[in-house]
Amino acid sequence: MKLNTKRTMLVGFAFLAICAFWQMYDNLIPLMLTNTFHVNETISGAIMAADNVLALFLLPLFGSLSDKCTSKLGRRRPFILVGTLLAVCLMVGLPLINDSYHAAPSSTKLLAFIVLLGLLLIAMATYRSPAVALMPDVTPKPLRSKANAIINLMGAVGGVLYLIITSVLYSGPNPDNGHISYVPLFLIVGGIMLTALLVLLFCVNEPKLCEEQAEYEKAHPEQNLAQTNENTNTEELPAEVKRSLSFLLVSIALWFIGYNAITTWFTTYAQNVWNMSLGNASLCLTVATVGAIASYIPVGNVASKIGRRKTIRFGVALLASCFFTAFLYTLVSNQFNPLLYVLFVLVGVAWASINVNSLPMVVEMCKGSDVGKFTGLYYTFSMSAQTITPIAAGFLLRNVSYQALFPYAAFFVACAFITMGFVKHGDNKVEAKKGLEVFDVED
Repeated sequence: MKLNTKRTMLVGFAFLAICAFWQMYDNLIPLMLTNTFHVNETISGAIMAADNVLALFLLPLFGSLSDKCTSKLGRRRPFILVGTLLAVCLMVGLPLINDSYHAAPSSTKLLAFIVLLGLLLIAMATYRSPAVALMPDVTPKPLRSKANAIINLMGAVGGVLYLIITSVLYSGPNPDNGHISYVPLFLIVGGIMLTALLVLLFCVNEPKLCEEQAEYEKAHPEQNLAQTNENTNTEELPAEVKRSLSFLLVSIALWFIGYNAITTWFTTYAQNVWNMSLGNASLCLTVATVGAIASYIPVGNVASKIGRRKTIRFGVALLASCFFTAFLYTLVSNQFNPLLYVLFVLVGVAWASINVNSLPMVVEMCKGSDVGKFTGLYYTFSMSAQTITPIAAGFLLRNVSYQALFPYAAFFVACAFITMGFVKHGDNKVEAKKGLEVFDVED
């Protein structure tokens, strides 16, 4: 069995566009709120957290709705089409209002900006789960870790592409009036999103690919963990599979609680504990990201040989060890040592080992018609963690000590290692190839 790499990359254009958008959103919206509209940091933070709150409800909803879609375009592409077009139309209005408010401030413009922002978040939520569900829709279960590695790599390309464009457009000195117009950047990212949409519409024949996948599933009924209920004549997950799914979803929440606490608070921590500049602190997170990107493909290959569960538990153990090692270091030194960059590379490797395999394990436990619903479940637990942990960790740092950050993260990640021990399903191994077959990948 071979992974169709070219097809997976084409499917990954949806995630590339999503990641490019969110990289821009996370970077620019706080600047607009604080620099142009002069919203205080607390309110700005609450507005920025709104996307996670909306995601808790909207991602499972639209994931389930896409499962039931019977459009000629397929189940997922109608949501991707409508969501992308709405998002691009709405997002272009944000920098225009931002520029208009700078020229002539008014409360009406601020209200219009916030309303438009809310509509944009809803538009993005309409197609995130369907876009992510498209990969397992067209990929056999045993190959989904490899495919998800490519999807994550495409997402990283989207984020890096945005950063490169930003560095080219805004490398010069700030204008004399101190105001920067982001209209060109929003237009370019909108163009990237529309280009990705065209790739999906004209290069990915979703109905045909899903039909091929359905035929594959019929030929391999042993891969379907659901069983037919004789009373209702519907397929349901056996109790032991539901138990595995529950522990897996709890594990996902736990490692996101630990990891997101670091990504949210590390720059503040580094300034207060290690006396680092913002640039040097951000470089640590960049090193971790590079480590993850470099690990995506190797991790997917390793998981196909030793299993997703073992690969995830390795990543969880490594991540908890890295966080705890960083804490031990703070006990002996209050200055950053460049050798710690190695630790952050390992953090990236650990996160890749977890992230590449967790979604495939979730959707492994469902039948093909429920992929969107189960993708929504994945996001419900991951987004819940990302909503809670910045607040919980921030409270701990303020009321206990900044040095509590790494023990906090290590504790929750270590708990995920324990809960993953109770996950007994969703781990579909592929027999390792031998000799020259290792290099045989279908285009």
